[in-house]
Amino acid sequence: MGNHFILLAGEEAGPASNKMGGIWNVIHEEAHTLAALFDSGKLKAKEDTEILVAGPYFGHRGADWNRGLNRITNMNGLAPLSTDGELKKSLKALENEGISVFTGEEMVGETRIGYLQFQTSDFGKIRSTYGGKEMTLESRVKAEAYELLGLDSLRYESMPNGAEYTHYLSLSHSISELIRLLVSSAPKTLAEEKDQGKELIPCPGVSLHCHEFGVFYAPARLRKLGIPTNSVATLHATIPGRAAGYNSIQKRRNNDSTWPPGVPENLASLEALAMYADMVTAVGESTRQEARLFYGINGIVIRNGITIETEKIDWPRKELCLSKIRTFLSENLYRYYGGEKIEPEKIIPIFTISRIEVENKGYPDLLDSLVALEHIIRNSIMEGHMEEGIKVICFLVATEGPKTNLPEGFPVNLPKDVLVGNELRLQQMIEERELDFPKMVRGKRSVAAMLYPQIISTEDGGLGMGVRDFMAGCCAGIFPSRYDPFLLTGLEAGREGTPSVVSRVCGFSDAIKTIESLVEGLGGVIVVDNIDLSYYETVLDYALSVSYFTRNFIDDRVKYKLLCREAFLLAKDMGWEKPAEQYYELISGARFCKNKK
Repeated sequence: MGNHFILLAGEEAGPASNKMGGIWNVIHEEAHTLAALFDSGKLKAKEDTEILVAGPYFGHRGADWNRGLNRITNMNGLAPLSTDGELKKSLKALENEGISVFTGEEMVGETRIGYLQFQTSDFGKIRSTYGGKEMTLESRVKAEAYELLGLDSLRYESMPNGAEYTHYLSLSHSISELIRLLVSSAPKTLAEEKDQGKELIPCPGVSLHCHEFGVFYAPARLRKLGIPTNSVATLHATIPGRAAGYNSIQKRRNNDSTWPPGVPENLASLEALAMYADMVTAVGESTRQEARLFYGINGIVIRNGITIETEKIDWPRKELCLSKIRTFLSENLYRYYGGEKIEPEKIIPIFTISRIEVENKGYPDLLDSLVALEHIIRNSIMEGHMEEGIKVICFLVATEGPKTNLPEGFPVNLPKDVLVGNELRLQQMIEERELDFPKMVRGKRSVAAMLYPQIISTEDGGLGMGVRDFMAGCCAGIFPSRYDPFLLTGLEAGREGTPSVVSRVCGFSDAIKTIESLVEGLGGVIVVDNIDLSYYETVLDYALSVSYFTRNFIDDRVKYKLLCREAFLLAKDMGWEKPAEQYYELISGARFCKNKK
């Protein structure tokens, strides 16, 4: 049957937009790992296999359904998509329907990755017909969704997040419509069972892997239309689980399938469509259990991964990044807060980075642990176990959205009028615990927390460092999530050779149970039990874990480097090859096809 197309789809798919991490990282790594495996011959691809990444296109400010995020799709650096045959015809047919697709490609060795970015913002202006009636393309999409699956868009679009729902439905429709055109334009060949002449299932020409609920309508629509595809729906979390947050643990234990307050019904209705995929996967065990609890969907766990191309840590780079962070903090603390200038060598930077979900990401736990750390460091100095003047500064990288026109010295210089929403709440929490800078510069505090409400980049108006350099320059990461299906940032820290403290609740902690320690008694990643321990025990364990990393950084650099190396090797052992191979096994269609000899 002509080409075999592997479509990887998601809301954050496609060339990176101005947003921290998210689904884009996962889709990007899966596409590149598959391409590398095909190119090296480690994974046997079907003849004429093509990898396509499908997602939304936000071409300018205001095109994003979420005005707060204001994402802009960046396709710079991609070559024009060299389409031919079935793909070229299908894209042309899609254009004739009024669906605009922006395309590009890049090569991994001899294997091509094509990018298809669908523009949905103008669906309400494009004329179309459905059931013999003239209407907008957006109305057509909604009418068909109601007829096929009973999605009540008339009600869903009137909800506060109606624009989000409409965008996801339109994006999913566009992706599935491309697949429908690809399959219908391909030559139909049926395998025949030897000596029996029986027609078997046609070997599918398209395999579809959908990441997260924003594109789950695509496999559901294809199933209802009878279009033969192999489809996998991957849950990175569940919407009811996110709404329940840390209470989701208790709901799973009690087998309580009722949805907690605040679940957006329209988005949950899209998430429930995962049941129409051939296979459902989850990135962690907790998410797999949530899918079964809230939707009655059974699935399997395929963890996330990370790509590490180097064989060892770049120590000179880490030292340069550390020096830049220390110098920035020392100079700006003196400039904006006065007091005695803190020597750069006395500053120990640590960090956390996440979405700005205050309770789910464990910010109260983190800040309380920093208060406990203050007492631990003070006692260590009094007892002569730590030199005087040491200052631990924890970056809290969390934002409601990207910012521009920031003041000089940001984020040390952080006027309140820069902050919005939960950023203000976090800053207030910092000040209530006296973890802001005034007491530190007067020598009365050894630990401080600094909110960094921006998407970190070389042009962020703050440190001016890429996120990887930022992680490499910090001495440790701390991720005290109360609800986190996987915690990819733990792996990202490990890739930079930065040890970290993670909570037991995250899927990452489950994944590292099978990894052997490099040296007995050491731990490049320390897991804190925030499920069965009391709150105070948990907070103390976070503080002790950070203290462990800082003490070794100050007093025993050989041991600290071993911790960094173990964090690096843990991340390297959790590469993307195994998950990519597992996904390919599910979506390749080999189990449905009979090879002709």
